Amino acid sequence: MEDQKEKMSVSNDSDVKVDLQPVPSEPSGDTHAPGTGGGATWVIRRWKRKDMLKRGSLVLRGIALFLSLISFILVASNKHGYLKEFDQYQEYSVVVEVELEILDYRYMLAVAILSCLYTGVQVFRQVHELSTGKNLLQPTTTGLIDFVGDQVAAYLLISSTSSAIPITDRMREVTDNIFTDSSAAAIAFSFLAFCCLALSAVISGYKLSTQTYI
Repeated sequence: MEDQKEKMSVSNDSDVKVDLQPVPSEPSGDTHAPGTGGGATWVIRRWKRKDMLKRGSLVLRGIALFLSLISFILVASNKHGYLKEFDQYQEYSVVVEVELEILDYRYMLAVAILSCLYTGVQVFRQVHELSTGKNLLQPTTTGLIDFVGDQVAAYLLISSTSSAIPITDRMREVTDNIFTDSSAAAIAFSFLAFCCLALSAVISGYKLSTQTYI
């Protein structure tokens, strides 16, 4: 009897020990191992972020195109009689004794034309890519063109604006007429176009820095 009791106690102890063993934890579903749902979620988020950046740069370049076009129209049509035309007024040509030579309203007009051409081509390309889903150029080439082009266009806009501001201010101190008002409006639109392209350059730089070359 004592032997049977000892066996029963031993068996009970073993049962208790078995029952107290911890249950192995199941692998979490949030792991980002390849082929899991977490990895797919990360890829989807990345695609959404890239699409948002594309649309953001498209909107900024579209606004820059509109503003540059208005600036071009204001400068080109700024002809209000003798000595009030942007290409004849003697005070419009100033020699900047720094690194640049001559910055006048004709320079601002030329920059506005270049900005319209650049942003127009970029808007056409991006609209085509978003509508068809096909790239006209390689992604690496497109990233470099976007980054360099946005910076160059933004620099030209701010340089032409900064060259026209002191001339316009000096003229407005002498006389304030429709010519100076049109010039000031063209400068304002050119500066706003610069702001849009500067933001687009930031987006282009971010896209270029996160671009994969595999």
